[in-house]
Amino acid sequence: MKGYDLQGPALELGALVREDGAADASERIRISLSMLNRHGLVAGATGTGKTKTLQLMAEQLSAQGVPVFLADVKGDLSGLASPGTASGRLTARAAEVGQSWRPAACPVEFLSLGGLGCGVPIRGTMTAFGPTLLAKVLGLNETQESSLGLIFYFADKNGMPLLDLKDLIAVIRYLTATPEALSGIGGLSATTAGVILRALTNFEAQGAEAFFGEPEFDVRDLLRVTGDGHGVVSVLELPAVQDRPQLFSTFLMWLLADLFHVLPEVGDVDRPKLVFFFDEAHLLFDGASKAFLRSITQTVRLIRSKGVGVFFVTQSPQDVPGDVLGQLGARVQHALRAFTPQDAKALKATVSTFPASSYDLERLLTGLGIGEAVVTVLSETGAPTPVAWTRLRAPETLMAPSSPEVVQRVIAASPLREKYGTALDRRSAYEILSAKLDAGTAAPSGPEAPREPDKERERRSVFENVLESKEFRSMARSAASALGREITRSIFGTARRTRR
Repeated sequence: MKGYDLQGPALELGALVREDGAADASERIRISLSMLNRHGLVAGATGTGKTKTLQLMAEQLSAQGVPVFLADVKGDLSGLASPGTASGRLTARAAEVGQSWRPAACPVEFLSLGGLGCGVPIRGTMTAFGPTLLAKVLGLNETQESSLGLIFYFADKNGMPLLDLKDLIAVIRYLTATPEALSGIGGLSATTAGVILRALTNFEAQGAEAFFGEPEFDVRDLLRVTGDGHGVVSVLELPAVQDRPQLFSTFLMWLLADLFHVLPEVGDVDRPKLVFFFDEAHLLFDGASKAFLRSITQTVRLIRSKGVGVFFVTQSPQDVPGDVLGQLGARVQHALRAFTPQDAKALKATVSTFPASSYDLERLLTGLGIGEAVVTVLSETGAPTPVAWTRLRAPETLMAPSSPEVVQRVIAASPLREKYGTALDRRSAYEILSAKLDAGTAAPSGPEAPREPDKERERRSVFENVLESKEFRSMARSAASALGREITRSIFGTARRTRR
């Protein structure tokens, strides 16, 4: 089929389906590796085969030396670590689409959010996460987000590391008790501080404190290739936090923003440096502010030049804002349902986003079988390919979770265990403020605590002593000597300490 007859390396998705419903193995539907950093969308109703499509794409990318990042929300993707098992149905599907099926396993790295799962724990500091993404995960409004940004600014400016939740809580309480600390740059009302503190307390109760801290995950560890040239598939296990969707969706955005921030410009490349699959993408966009959506759009648009391809995975294209959807060059659309008037409206909107074709897409999209999809991608010249009804190939890795023994063996052999396995708790904002306030005048325990007028001078003295104390200067020198870095913030306000 014109547009899919590629000369360079590509992913094999499957075979074209003719009008009579039979697959034509001679008509291969493919995606050029050189176009994968133009991003894409994998969409479809629950149970239509999205997860198997991710698995199919991931194993082929790995085999061609491209590292992959996948979020495993339901625990289904651990099968990438195990070779598949042949069956009559699988053999028939392979023959139908012209696939020479052979069982295979991928080099896999199992990760978990702060150890909330069995994978290698990955963490991020509060400073690295930044106020914009944190405000999103806490559900703050624009005014509260602005105040949170002021708190981060104060901590950065005065050398108080925000490593975990207790550091941020300590700084908020201190600023509420000592409002003159923010003179000249704004103010923090007791009401707003109370809202933020309550949100942080609820966040902590959900187990979020396990994620924030050190050692901080270096996103460059997602770009590893094995000695035999296979890309490592990093699988972030999320079943333990699937009841906290805002946490993991916002965390995925942090990873993506950090990749944008630290990777060098490479321009157009023959194959991507990493393909990042953003599962349950609708969770990221639900309730997002216009500023937040602009930041997502900008990140997606610009990260292409860093050699990173991003595929959003969700149930309906309507879950993804138009500005973001317009950045996605590849579409793998599984079946949609039209059981309600809202479904019917979404179906019509989806059809309108596809290039013109001879298909009756409304009828086709509601009648696709499991493992079938409507596909359009970018050709090697960057032009959209014709819409193709596709019967997808079968994954060669296990289409079921790997056994616990296999998962544990992979984790035990991970080179990242020593680097990230043990949590650290170095001296930071909480310890600095606690030590000085214990020695001077203790700050109130919360934003609602009353402030006595005759204590103003004493509190100001405490604040000045914190910044001018030998302990603080010593901590600052130690941090500078150990890290030799400065904080720089990116599109989302996320921060990374970069070498001078």
